[in-house]
Amino acid sequence: MTALEDHGTHGAKDHPWFGRHRLAPAAPAKTISEMLRHGLRDIGYPYQPLLPAAPFALPRATYAELFRVSAALLDMVRRTALETAPTTEGRLTAYSMPRSERQLFMADPFVEERYADCVARPDVVIGPNGPQFLEFNVSGALCGAVEVHCRMDVWHKLYASAGRVPFTSPDPFAARTRMFEDLCAELGAEPRVALLGSARDQGGFTRYFDLQTDYFNRHGLTARFFEPEDLHEAWDCPPHLRYPLGLRDFTIPDWEALGLDTAPVQAAVDAGCLLVGTQTSTFLSSKLTMGLLSEGRPWMSAAERNLVDTYLPWTRVLSDRGTHRDGRKVDLVQYAVAHRESLVLKASVGMSGKQVVIGRETEQAQWETAVAAAAEAGTSVVQEYVDPQTYRLAMCADGVDEPYEVDVAPVLGPLLFGGRPAGVYARFYGDGTSGMVSVFGGSSSDNCVVAV
Repeated sequence: MTALEDHGTHGAKDHPWFGRHRLAPAAPAKTISEMLRHGLRDIGYPYQPLLPAAPFALPRATYAELFRVSAALLDMVRRTALETAPTTEGRLTAYSMPRSERQLFMADPFVEERYADCVARPDVVIGPNGPQFLEFNVSGALCGAVEVHCRMDVWHKLYASAGRVPFTSPDPFAARTRMFEDLCAELGAEPRVALLGSARDQGGFTRYFDLQTDYFNRHGLTARFFEPEDLHEAWDCPPHLRYPLGLRDFTIPDWEALGLDTAPVQAAVDAGCLLVGTQTSTFLSSKLTMGLLSEGRPWMSAAERNLVDTYLPWTRVLSDRGTHRDGRKVDLVQYAVAHRESLVLKASVGMSGKQVVIGRETEQAQWETAVAAAAEAGTSVVQEYVDPQTYRLAMCADGVDEPYEVDVAPVLGPLLFGGRPAGVYARFYGDGTSGMVSVFGGSSSDNCVVAV
């Protein structure tokens, strides 16, 4: 069996966007499973009983399309979020942000806004007509960089030992190193980077952070991992020992749940430490921004309007008002109630599939109640449901001697660091089911995507 197979001759029913070629497993199932579990150990992940036996493989053109469109849409997401109000305070009001998110802003609003989109990962599903961008995750704490780096290390070793590596993929750590080098040059700052997070958010282990700081330190940056209690050492010290910038690898809700104080972060920000992405990234991540962008902005060119129509599913901020659907004017609440099976209801702020109601999986009475409550609050969107298309992937399972194939529906996450392609993270249900995918779901798995 060759490493690269043409599935077009095997009768596979995958969506054409995925291309014809698949990577065959490069080793027995037990070897693959052992190498993946070792490579992904102690990074805060739950045990995954179902593991990929090969990476997802895309044609170079479709792989490049993910990043090209991601960068273009991210630019429009940023413009849309910033235009909602001329000041941070105005945006907090416009977005009805919870009290927990009204902190950690830098004193200089220009710096705050300029570096809000340094780290981003959209969630993309392949629908009947191709890629559909369901949302944008814009945050230094998003999943993907460590996971892709560790998995790619395993895949490179496996395929190299089998003869040759028949694929390419950017290394997220390399892309992020270049991002920080550029930031240091732009700021005229020393190449010293603080990685801010907590082992308490990683099951008590520091390997998740150690992998990143070790890479930075080997590639021209001086990097150190800081727990919040130690963060004062990044700025309250002689100038030559300060860390002028860093990666904010946490979310406020996660730290609140762990009982971790954000006051040390506010002190560092007030002292001028640039932690990316800045708190303004919360506006970019809000589902309300996707609703505003989908509805159209006055500054859009015809080409931008076409790009949004092509790659964003129809999305609207839900309130008691009129809007347009398929070229006709509709009452938005009435439309949402009447079209439950074709819509998804999403709260403006949420993670891991929480605060999401899928219409076709909800009884009509429950749906109507949820829609009415969301319309009154004005902090949710309704979005067209995208029927996810499948990809036939080789899998490994506990107790199964040989890899086997499953038609899975992946959620693709192209990583962008400082606008640079940084690899593609993928989440899916290894048993072939579909729905909201969280890494903490029982049969959920993750993988990376390569170009062939």
